Amino acid sequence: MPDLTDKQTFSDQDALDFHQLPAPGKISMAPIKPMATQRDLSLAYSPGVAVPVLAIAEDADKAYDYTSKGNLVAVISNGTAILGLGNLGHMASKPVMEGKSVLFKRFADVDSFDIEVKTTDPDEFITVVKNIGDTWGGINLEDIKSPECFEIEAQLQDLLDIPVFHDDQHGTAIISTAGLINAAHIAGKKLEDLKVVLTGAGAAGLSSIGLMKAAGVKHENTVIVDRDGVVYRGRGQMDQWKAAHATDTPHRTLAEAMVGADVVIGLSAKGAITKEMVATMAPNPIIFAMANPDPEITPEDVQSVRSDAIIATGRSDYANQVNNVLAFPYLFRGALDVRARQVNHEMKVACAQALAALAREDVPDEVAAAYRGRKLKFGRDYIIPTPFDPRLIWYIPPFVAQAAMDSGVARMPIEDMDAYRTGLRARLDPSAALMQNISGAVRAAPNKRVVFAEGEETSVIRAAWGFKQAELGTPILIGREELIRKNAADAGLNFDEMGIEIVNARVSEHNTEYTDWLYDKLQRRGYLRRDVQRMINQDRNYFAAAMCARGQADCMVTGVTRNFNMVLKEVRRVLDVKERMIGLSILLAKGRTLFVADTSIHELPGAEELAEIAIQAAATVRKLGKTPRVAFLSYSTFGNPPGERGEKVREAIRILDAKGVDFEYEGEMPPELALDPEQRAAYPFMRLTGHANVLVMPAIHSAAISTRLVQSLGGATVIGPLLVGLEKSVQIVSLGASVSEIITAATFAAYEEGAAEGE
Repeated sequence: MPDLTDKQTFSDQDALDFHQLPAPGKISMAPIKPMATQRDLSLAYSPGVAVPVLAIAEDADKAYDYTSKGNLVAVISNGTAILGLGNLGHMASKPVMEGKSVLFKRFADVDSFDIEVKTTDPDEFITVVKNIGDTWGGINLEDIKSPECFEIEAQLQDLLDIPVFHDDQHGTAIISTAGLINAAHIAGKKLEDLKVVLTGAGAAGLSSIGLMKAAGVKHENTVIVDRDGVVYRGRGQMDQWKAAHATDTPHRTLAEAMVGADVVIGLSAKGAITKEMVATMAPNPIIFAMANPDPEITPEDVQSVRSDAIIATGRSDYANQVNNVLAFPYLFRGALDVRARQVNHEMKVACAQALAALAREDVPDEVAAAYRGRKLKFGRDYIIPTPFDPRLIWYIPPFVAQAAMDSGVARMPIEDMDAYRTGLRARLDPSAALMQNISGAVRAAPNKRVVFAEGEETSVIRAAWGFKQAELGTPILIGREELIRKNAADAGLNFDEMGIEIVNARVSEHNTEYTDWLYDKLQRRGYLRRDVQRMINQDRNYFAAAMCARGQADCMVTGVTRNFNMVLKEVRRVLDVKERMIGLSILLAKGRTLFVADTSIHELPGAEELAEIAIQAAATVRKLGKTPRVAFLSYSTFGNPPGERGEKVREAIRILDAKGVDFEYEGEMPPELALDPEQRAAYPFMRLTGHANVLVMPAIHSAAISTRLVQSLGGATVIGPLLVGLEKSVQIVSLGASVSEIITAATFAAYEEGAAEGE
């Protein structure tokens, strides 16, 4: 599992709300075949369903052809080892198992659902899973305690003819082995020469050392240490799984074993490794301290005694995070696609080697965009790919599939591996990654000070707290401190631990400065000084915007208590437009990310305005790490039928032609031509090379209605409209916006401000 015990970036109520609202849980079922007519229902159920039933009765493998089995994984647990929380029962494991199912879908487009088995008896658990196992194409065992997990996995793999994989063991093993391959390469050492010490002989530890041996580490060069000391041949108090890794060694303690060691693998507990132990290791030591939430030794402590060390942890706030999400989605993707009978050593080694190879490749722009353009490069601080590398989906599964084919466990070999890679690319869901990339960029950039103008509102306070805890920047709440503290306490937040600045506009030390500055700006527009003073003293939007303009803050979020147009008028009196100001909505649906403009500013744009909207939207999309392909939408298709709005679009195209812009554009056209290249056969002159991702609407009403209609019908997420083009980034949320919507707006504000500064 990914690290779920790392530094908390949310309140308990936020976590409960996330899992409860707007509907309980994190997964649901959606049909993939039409159910609109009587014929559809007859085919889906009776009598049409009888045909595949009879086919499967003759050949059970036909279930892969006529049901979802081939893309379906069960996540199964009995709750005996939930995260780092211990045996809390099978139902307590359900939120974790649902989460694992979501990760399967998000990262590898594998359908998954969870099964919680009400037993702690290994034999009973095995019987239950054996009897229902044929339902799926694979089984992911999760959060089952050691040593029972070893026996459960081994027996189920023998009893079932599908992959059975205990991720707590093998996920960590695959990622740590990939890291070891690259760390050894950087250190100038060969795997077969490495002296490796493992501290922590649980499921993950024993599986890791086993896979490292399969990758090339020699058995006689390893030493395992558990809570009773070194595991050596002849020692009592050993189960069969530890005994398999016992070696002839004179060492009896971890400190003794680490003298002269090249590698130490930590999967035990905080503080298990000391500075003194690290100091005794061989040159260029490799230290994987993977205990969570706190590693066996921190990277800072290692670096205080060894400047030559290569370090990995299980935490996201250090370089080289060993994160299981790098392995299990892609391992199962490859296994399912060849209908593998099991996940064997060869497939796990292939997965580890592929991950190691991918880390040595040049990192693509999509990943660099998530780090504000900071180029990740193979080396001591980058030995494992990042979880949001878009290449993972098409790079890793082919190696797994090939290993399954070569080792004889594949039912359906892949004949054209290049075509397979192309198909995997199409599975990538860019929509889910968009905000994650933006958030990553914001965290990596210099800290932004974000003003939350309506700071007394409970939802705003919670959003500011979440923004701060997620390390997205420094929030500033505008309002009365006593009321903010009371509302925070009522929401269950310990305000003294929040570290959030509060500014009361009425008593601020900058009050006079802002008033003088704004009066100088507005005095020739009919405003008296007392009018401006009232704005600054009594209206938080004016004050917050002035903070941004005068450099006491970088950007702002508002709109929870006032409508968009009112807020925009107030902000516009303080902040100037540096470029064409537009409203840009982000539409996330069916694996696509679409940008729709203008959704909030220009009511009936003329040709010149349409051209400028396209230019501004394309520039913003490029800042988000995407290549813009702009389509001007209309009810007409290249002049048919003719009309006034269509002519304005055609004129906008001519304007862009004259400007010589550096992005693809075309129009006017209906949505189907913009989004589906296959429908363009009758229009060979079209200049778009793929589906459009920037849709410029002919008027604000068409833009606003279309995005809201899609959102209301469900199956899509709409972010925005985002405000683009002011001298400082200001995001205006909708009235009564949720906490997550406010955080999203604040994150985008910080991102846009950083992009504007070239960070």
